[in-house]
Amino acid sequence: MVLDEDNRLTRDFVNRVLQAVEDGDNHEAYRLVEPLHEADIADLFELTPSDERGPLAIALGDVMGAEVLAEMNDYVREDIVDALPASVVAAFAEQLETDDAVAIIEDMEEDDQRAVLAELDPEDRAAIEDALSYAEESAGRIMQRDLVAVPEHMSVGQLIDYLRDHHDLTTEFWEIFVVNPQHHPVGTCRLSWILRNPRSTPVSEIMQTEQTLIPVDMDQEEVALRFQKYALISAAVVDGNGRLVGVITVDDIVHIIQEEADEDILRLSGAGEGDINEPLRESYSARVRWLIANLGTAMVASFIIAQFGAAIQTLVALAVLMPIVASIGGNAGTQTLAVTVRALATNQLTQSNTARTIWREVRIAVLTGFTVAILAGLGAGLFYSNWILAAVISGAILFNILIAAFSGVAIPVFLDRLDQDPAVSSSIFVTMITDSMGFLIFLGLAVASGLVG
Repeated sequence: MVLDEDNRLTRDFVNRVLQAVEDGDNHEAYRLVEPLHEADIADLFELTPSDERGPLAIALGDVMGAEVLAEMNDYVREDIVDALPASVVAAFAEQLETDDAVAIIEDMEEDDQRAVLAELDPEDRAAIEDALSYAEESAGRIMQRDLVAVPEHMSVGQLIDYLRDHHDLTTEFWEIFVVNPQHHPVGTCRLSWILRNPRSTPVSEIMQTEQTLIPVDMDQEEVALRFQKYALISAAVVDGNGRLVGVITVDDIVHIIQEEADEDILRLSGAGEGDINEPLRESYSARVRWLIANLGTAMVASFIIAQFGAAIQTLVALAVLMPIVASIGGNAGTQTLAVTVRALATNQLTQSNTARTIWREVRIAVLTGFTVAILAGLGAGLFYSNWILAAVISGAILFNILIAAFSGVAIPVFLDRLDQDPAVSSSIFVTMITDSMGFLIFLGLAVASGLVG
């Protein structure tokens, strides 16, 4: 069996392929892998240990094509590309759409990039160099240059003849862009409209003039939001002068949405790229700096506890219950933080509704705070037979959840207003606030209530 019930390559199949390569039986490895889809072959390379990927690529021969490279995880693809001659990488790049070719070349070392570009056909080289001139994760990087653009004076019949007669046109497209003499997009025509209208119909009569134009320097996350908001299949990309320079299609956006969502979640945790194929040094560097920052913020909470050392010594129950207050506040803050970061990422949270969103989260915090506080107070009161202690922990939990809700919205919004990524460091600050304030409120109430001297 090649695939399991979850459509993943089985361990037995992977082992059979790798064993064939190890035994030098490249024919058997080729026979096993050749029927697979390009995405499954890419998965095979990701499941293969790093030092065995090179021999596997050699064994597979022409099965190891450009489409397989395009489907690969970035880190795995880098391993393969680094092991291939520049001429082979160039041959792969020429077989792909510009955006996929750029994805292969952009992460290479500068010398390797130049070597690959030198092997390319002049036209392909110019297109890829143009794409590389735009900022990473911009519309210019991810757009395709191959599109169909026609003047608005054409008729449907002339357009069909044009598509049939010009064999150098791209073969995969969903709509045709209509441009004026300055090459500014003035409308779009879906293929279904062209096929269902008489040949004599002017294109200008059936084209849709309302369209979503993507500036070439727009961030890819904003591009994805445009596609989602307006339910786009494809969209024209224009330069600073409004000229049509490329097209972005929904299949590219699906990958971007997944990448951006994964990126935000991983940044919230401080886990860096979070890819199991990421080099050990990069994973270490990404994680350790946030753990060190967390160590610093944890010391703030420890300092607060130290100020109430005598009180804790007189009533051991305080030491037992303190982690509950901090934990409940931390979880409440994480819930609010996750909702806020997502709302910022999807443009649901803007300056016009920030105050309303904070008020909403505070109301939710009041409801959840009272519920959890009452349960915790009843439990502490019954266990310790001390209803003053029960009231103290109830009050501390309620106030800490309120603080967590406010900080869970305010901190990422504040960072966003400073043009900083709210997903990167918000959790560190929210955790510090909920821990520190939780301990301070709990121990402060204990002293103020006369529970301890």
